[in-house]
Amino acid sequence: MEMTLAETGQKPTIVWMRNDLRLDDNAAIHAAVSKGSDVICVYILEQDEALRAPGGASRWWLDKSLKSLRSDIAELGGKLICRKGKARDIIPKLVEETGADGVYWGRRYDKAGRDIDTELKAELKDNDIEAKSFNTTLLTEPWTVETKDGGYYKVFTPYWRAVRDVYTPPTALARPTALKGQGIDGERIEDWGLHPEKPDWSTGFEEWWMPGEDGAKERLADFLDQDLRTYDEMRNRPDRDGTSGLSPHLHFGEIGPAQVWRAVKSRIDAGLKEDTSAWSFLSEVVWREFSYVLLYHNPDMDWENYNRKFDDMPWKSDKRVFKAWTDGKTGYPVVDAGMRQLWESGWMHNRVRMIVASFLTKHLLIHWRDGEAWFWDTLVDADPASNTSGWQWVAGSGADASPYFRIFNPITQGEKFDKTGAYVRKWCPELKNLPDKYLHAPWKADDQTLAKAGVSLGETYPRPIIDHAEGRERALNAWETLKKRQDAA
Repeated sequence: MEMTLAETGQKPTIVWMRNDLRLDDNAAIHAAVSKGSDVICVYILEQDEALRAPGGASRWWLDKSLKSLRSDIAELGGKLICRKGKARDIIPKLVEETGADGVYWGRRYDKAGRDIDTELKAELKDNDIEAKSFNTTLLTEPWTVETKDGGYYKVFTPYWRAVRDVYTPPTALARPTALKGQGIDGERIEDWGLHPEKPDWSTGFEEWWMPGEDGAKERLADFLDQDLRTYDEMRNRPDRDGTSGLSPHLHFGEIGPAQVWRAVKSRIDAGLKEDTSAWSFLSEVVWREFSYVLLYHNPDMDWENYNRKFDDMPWKSDKRVFKAWTDGKTGYPVVDAGMRQLWESGWMHNRVRMIVASFLTKHLLIHWRDGEAWFWDTLVDADPASNTSGWQWVAGSGADASPYFRIFNPITQGEKFDKTGAYVRKWCPELKNLPDKYLHAPWKADDQTLAKAGVSLGETYPRPIIDHAEGRERALNAWETLKKRQDAA
């Protein structure tokens, strides 16, 4: 049903937009428009010591996404009001400036964010200002899908089954036809300096991404038409473009998971023959939801081990090998390809994320927090729930985690999932002329083969910073040390 803003003389409603930077199917905007009053959209670049500041790649994306949203709102006659500072100070000032009698927003699920919102909601209500929050970013909120005993799910597979059995997306909410905000002072997004500096390593991101609601819709449409049918087969192949690429769009809320669910489910209902692939993709959407369940019920999980036994893990600190890992110079081609893809594009294929995380935490025995912090700064889809739960899953300290003694072999992982070698050859071009036989283990090639391929180990490409067998044995020894410490405690 088409919505219009009635000229009722009512006071305006402020919609405070956060990680829901879209106009379609946005519950907070829809509720505000449904009141019949003018709707003013606001974005606050929060500078609050309680909140984790976004990383460089996320700030790049935010810059582009906000500019896209600003344009979309302007087309409806409105203005995106941008302010910088503490929300608990800015929102009451905006209420006073605009004469608004209500503030609506989409809920967030990290503890620091929830604490700020709870305090602000109470203050607004004490001043007779309507304050309402909505689910704008998840299929089901972290407290809604419970186990039989009323608890939360700690294992993904039964959680996925439960969501699949009970979830039905709500009716899609229409885009507003008019918005307000002209005449209200705001800051220029261009003045916020959201690109990384010294150097600006985000300069190539435009080649890979189109942030904004239109970009999200285009990405979903392309995936549905081109890759959904083969997703289950191709999702682990970094040498193929077989994933959706929707993760940053979902993180910034340029598209909602319910919109994705409806679109994919419509293909299934229409008789998609490869519906196994479609359900496999939806399970990955629900993995994101599962991460939010874990974060909501374990608010310190972004820093503390979910499994506190890992507090006794004998991690190592080695700046030299950590830098080799971040620079994509470990001597293991699939690891290096992944880290270089991350630096150049702000994204890394999910299978490779697991490989590089395993290499850091197992072969190099470097704490998952260090890897998580690097991803937080360099991923355009850096998400407080997914990033942390992913790292803890690989490290062995998370919920439903991969056992610590499961140690990915970066050689066989490369051979299995980069079968054509296209991934390594793209991101490690100095190895492109090596035969497939040696591509994932260049040090095994004889001198003649290396010379013919133009590869000089230690010069044009590094030798492995640790032998795989040695790294594996060291990781297992660390695991044994952890168990002994636990037994002695």
